[in-house]
Amino acid sequence: MNRTLRIMAAALLAGPFLSSCGDGDRPNDNAGGAAKPSASPTTGQPTTGQRSPGPEPASCPNGGELIEAVEISAVHADPVHIPEATISGRKIPAATIPGVDIPAQRIPAQCVDLKPAPGGCLGAVAIPGVSIPGVKIPAVTIPGVKAPGIEVPPVTRAEVSRHAVSRSPVTRHEVCQSKPSEEGQYVSSVYRASLYRSSLYRSSLYRSSLYRPRTCNDKGECIPAVSVPGVSVPEVSVRGVSVAGASLKAYRAGPGQVIEGDGSIAYNIKADVLFDFGKADIKSDAAKSLTDLAASIRKEVPSDAPIQVDGHTDSKGDPASNKTLSERRAQAIVDWLATKGGIDRSRLKATGYGETKPTAPNTRPDGSDDPDGRAKNRRVVISAAQS
Repeated sequence: MNRTLRIMAAALLAGPFLSSCGDGDRPNDNAGGAAKPSASPTTGQPTTGQRSPGPEPASCPNGGELIEAVEISAVHADPVHIPEATISGRKIPAATIPGVDIPAQRIPAQCVDLKPAPGGCLGAVAIPGVSIPGVKIPAVTIPGVKAPGIEVPPVTRAEVSRHAVSRSPVTRHEVCQSKPSEEGQYVSSVYRASLYRSSLYRSSLYRSSLYRPRTCNDKGECIPAVSVPGVSVPEVSVRGVSVAGASLKAYRAGPGQVIEGDGSIAYNIKADVLFDFGKADIKSDAAKSLTDLAASIRKEVPSDAPIQVDGHTDSKGDPASNKTLSERRAQAIVDWLATKGGIDRSRLKATGYGETKPTAPNTRPDGSDDPDGRAKNRRVVISAAQS
């Protein structure tokens, strides 16, 4: 950013840069090991960590990776018919040995979930769990025959099966930089560790063939040979999925809180510069501040880079109302930048966090109100990637 723009930003964009983060309702980090299925191992129904059937994603929001579906082919084996025979006047009835029909199965497509985060934070990320359903090939028996001069035992192959195998979800929480309380303060870097859901494998399955030979008595009366072919189910693999680690570089807080680092830029503006207390209508005297902000964005941010606009409030009032107010304020800035700031609306996204991510205490240690702290928490943060 050139010196002129920095001076303009310093004069117009006042207030400390946000740093607090909260993510207590997300699951704990997990190494991605096997999890015990919650459904029958051979039904093919979703198990631990796999979503119920429903529309599959064709693309993923917030730049999350699309994990492609895996198709598992159907398996079919025809039934075997044993014709009727007559031995010394005794009828040996015909029989049919059932075939095998294992329907095709599908492991649905999934998204790596990248949560949006306010400027100065790296959003939470989650790789969903996945399961390969179980499968079985049923037992089969060629019946035995006991007739005059012929005694043949049954021939049997036992059921063979593979249990469902699963990987649990793997997550990382949102991480944020510390909050600078004064100009010149050093703000350390933060790092969100990489995460990996390991590959998953269900081995192949085979029920071997079986055979009952042709057998005759001393009168030359015979029962026919019977052969049942072997049945195989191929192996199934689900690839591993990884998300690289990410970091925000350290910086020293400067005037105006225009923060650059790690290929990104963020502007922190006191809401009181833009809005009257409790309102979401941009004040008329905020036009110059926003004009200079838009000029800086056009100068510093690539023309196709997404721009995040985050609204924040203090803790006065109830949480639901504060969230609504923060959303309305963020949207008001988006509307201004799109209609008057020369920035394509498709690049802009508004998010309201209400009072959930304070940058300073709203009250003093003795519990009394802290107007200065609340003023710091009423803010709008605009952030974007520079590369």
